Amino acid sequence: MAVSAPWRAMGTVKKEFGAGQFRRLALRRAAGRRRRQRRRKAEASGSKARSGLDWLGLMVVSLPGLAALAALAALLFTWMQVGQANKQLRISEQGQITNRFNAAITNLGSDSVDVPLGGVYGLERIMQDSVRDHPTVVSVLTAYVRRHAPLPEAGVDRKQTVAPAVTLPTDVEAAMGVLAERPLEVETFGLDVNRTDLRGLRSGQGGSRFAGMIFQEADLSGADLSGADLTGADLTGADLTNADLTGTVLRGSSLAGATLSVASVSGADLNEANLNKADLSGADLTGARLTGAELNGAVLSSAVLKRTTFRTANMNGSNLTGADLKGADLTDARLAFADLTLADLTGANLTGADMSDADLTGAILTGVRLTGAKLDGVRGLPPSRR
Repeated sequence: MAVSAPWRAMGTVKKEFGAGQFRRLALRRAAGRRRRQRRRKAEASGSKARSGLDWLGLMVVSLPGLAALAALAALLFTWMQVGQANKQLRISEQGQITNRFNAAITNLGSDSVDVPLGGVYGLERIMQDSVRDHPTVVSVLTAYVRRHAPLPEAGVDRKQTVAPAVTLPTDVEAAMGVLAERPLEVETFGLDVNRTDLRGLRSGQGGSRFAGMIFQEADLSGADLSGADLTGADLTGADLTNADLTGTVLRGSSLAGATLSVASVSGADLNEANLNKADLSGADLTGARLTGAELNGAVLSSAVLKRTTFRTANMNGSNLTGADLKGADLTDARLAFADLTLADLTGANLTGADMSDADLTGAILTGVRLTGAKLDGVRGLPPSRR
């Protein structure tokens, strides 16, 4: 059926109206999408900004901790660098010391007169710079002295009463000087210079450290050891004829069988020293201290023993013929079988001394004190003094 014209027009209007509306709707939707996209972008941008601000705040809050960590890392790195540098330095120093030691040994072996001196003083510097090399240097120097100043095969001439004026070779004297002035270290070894010819040895300005040295059978006649420290030294069989030991510290040392005839030992510290069978004839021990010393069988004939202390000393069988014992302190000393003939005991203190079988024939006993002394078998003692 045919459609009338108005209805066709009406349908056209509806059709046209619907298309426009759809376009507008599409535009509005497109605009909405764009707004939503811009809003999302803005929100995203704000979120990023807030996130950046949050990170910035966190960094600000964490900055002291990070700085501390950085400082710690820097300190650790520096410590590692310093440790490595110190290690390299020690290696370098040890290498230098080894080179110096080898050079010093080479100099010691030279036949020249002066070159060995450089070796001796080079070893001294090494001993001062390196504690670990102290024992090695001491061993080398003592070996050098034993080799270059050996005692003659005939040994010590014990018949001589006055030593000839002699001086040590320059290199040996230098080596002994370095040993005498060595740094103070705990030494668990003996400094062995036994059977050496050390006549005329000098202790320098005094205070030389010969403590613990082994001078067995060494010839020290005419030596000047005044003020030296010989504590615990072994002078067994040594010859100290005409030596100067004034003020020397010989505490606890061993001088058994040593020869100290005509030696000056005045004021020396010989407490508890071993002087058994030592020859001290004519020696000057004025004011020396020999408390608890061992002098059994020692020869002290004509010795000057004024004001010398022999308290509790063992002097059994000692020879004190003609000795000057004025004011000597022999309290509680053991003098059994001692020979004191012609000795001067003026003002001596023999309180509590054991004088059993001693010989006092011709002795001067003016002012002597014998309180509590054991006088069994004493010869030459007036009855009034018993």
